Amino acid sequence: MLQHDVIIVGGGLAGSRAALEIKKQNPNIDVGLVAKTHPIRSHSVAAQGGIAASLKNVDPEDSWEAHAFDTVKGSDYLADQDAVEILTKEAPEVIIQLEHMGVLFSRLEDGRISQRAFGGHSHKRTCYAADKTGHAILHELVNNLRRNNVKIYDEWYVMELIFEENQAKGLVMYHIETGKLEVVRAKAVMFATGGYGRVFNTTSNDYASTGDGLAMTAAVGLPLEDMEFVQFHPTGLFPVGVLISEAVRGEGAYLRNSDGDRFMEKYAPKQMELAPRDITSRAITLEIRAGRGIKPDGSAGGNFVHLDLTHMGKEKIMSRVPFCWEEAERLVGVDAVVEPMPVRPTAHYSMGGIPVNTDGRVRKNGTELTEGFFAAGECACVSVHGANRLGSNSLLECIVFGRRTGMKIAEYVGGDRPFPNIEPQAYLDQAQTRIDQLLQQTGKTRLHDLKQRFQDTMSEHCSVFRTDEIMAAGIEQIQNLKAEYDNIFLDDKATHWNTELIEAMELQSILKVGEAILTSAYHREESRGAHSREDFPVRNDQEYLGHTLSFCSDEGVTIEYMPVVINRFEPKERKY
Repeated sequence: MLQHDVIIVGGGLAGSRAALEIKKQNPNIDVGLVAKTHPIRSHSVAAQGGIAASLKNVDPEDSWEAHAFDTVKGSDYLADQDAVEILTKEAPEVIIQLEHMGVLFSRLEDGRISQRAFGGHSHKRTCYAADKTGHAILHELVNNLRRNNVKIYDEWYVMELIFEENQAKGLVMYHIETGKLEVVRAKAVMFATGGYGRVFNTTSNDYASTGDGLAMTAAVGLPLEDMEFVQFHPTGLFPVGVLISEAVRGEGAYLRNSDGDRFMEKYAPKQMELAPRDITSRAITLEIRAGRGIKPDGSAGGNFVHLDLTHMGKEKIMSRVPFCWEEAERLVGVDAVVEPMPVRPTAHYSMGGIPVNTDGRVRKNGTELTEGFFAAGECACVSVHGANRLGSNSLLECIVFGRRTGMKIAEYVGGDRPFPNIEPQAYLDQAQTRIDQLLQQTGKTRLHDLKQRFQDTMSEHCSVFRTDEIMAAGIEQIQNLKAEYDNIFLDDKATHWNTELIEAMELQSILKVGEAILTSAYHREESRGAHSREDFPVRNDQEYLGHTLSFCSDEGVTIEYMPVVINRFEPKERKY
């Protein structure tokens, strides 16, 4: 049995920042970090547009209070305002810390960090590194992990959270290269496992974003929070779904329909293309529904719209958003300097996740906390995003709450907290049985086929617009698809480097997370932020100004609600 004082699952921004903070607080704390890819390949590396902070380098009128209000308004008043205050107050400090670590932000002429406009923000406050901001930050954090003696387990798949007597005690993990199983015990376990975009058939997320941390949390009887709030990014490159950053619109690109009109004028006349993502995604969907989408030959009636950069000029495109230009050229053969990009909404971000307090402690329910279990980043719900996240607040959440959770873990572990007692053999036997069953199954359903049908069901029944009838049919389909899992078979029977085996285990995560999303959405009979019900088009604060808690079991998903923290901004109508 392996052991570390602290074991962190996930090598992206939140996990890496937490590990470094633990080591900063106490270099003697033994920290292990496990990731199913190499940490530098975590999905954080794909974040493009930037990280928000009221530095006032470009707009001296900005303030943390303005940032907080924009965030709460953008969340459709579902964000917890104590968490938002921490996020926005600490933002300038963490940006300076990142710069001191070596992050190469884009600069103004006088050498200060540059800041750009982003959707839903009232000031130019988004710091950036061209359109590769996540890449720039993650590389520096990971470079610092080894220097601070953090033990890295890369390409290990975590199969199970060991959670007994309301305490997280460790993990069961599988070495992808060798097929070896290990139990690791720890005084504190932190999940920083990212999002679940692969629940849907079109997503900006990488193939590893399968919601494993959320599924493992649900599997031990703990709730998931606000799972109905799925962010669909307005500008996924059609047809591949890869993200075209909001930075492109922040730098001045236009959205146009088949008539060539900048249609956002109808939906958000003040913010135009820089309206919040939920509003912009719905606007694009409505334009397509109305027959003003575009076909590949340029005629009307297709299922995408145009993102037009041509007026920006080659120099600005290549200096400010070179990666987005490269993606369009490489993936769909569009030179954005001279022709518009085809885009449509794509599943992008999880506003919900593992419920935590502002110290990163995982909640057992609305009032009680767990012992030894922490989470931060996209897999967690603190909740600073509520029903809709503003662009450039996600990287900020990872850094602010990654740092804060690391600080609290260092306090929690202390100098004399004992290691928990674990009987490892039972967990190893259970994990080996699970693997053996998957390898030996002789069903008739191909793994990829079942996964594709599930993703299609989620995209069809729980997308940008939702209704009671559509979601009820989706929930029924999900039950049938779940029942088919025991009938899958694997072509690859190898015990090492078996990526099909990993996919089979990831599919279990996808099934559990998808059911939580759809059931939570079905029970929220209102429209709020990214959750848009055509049969309940109005926000209903009287009944639904609360966080959803979804408890998953073999019998299905049960729903409870938890109050929202409102201590500064009273909810009001959301207009842009």
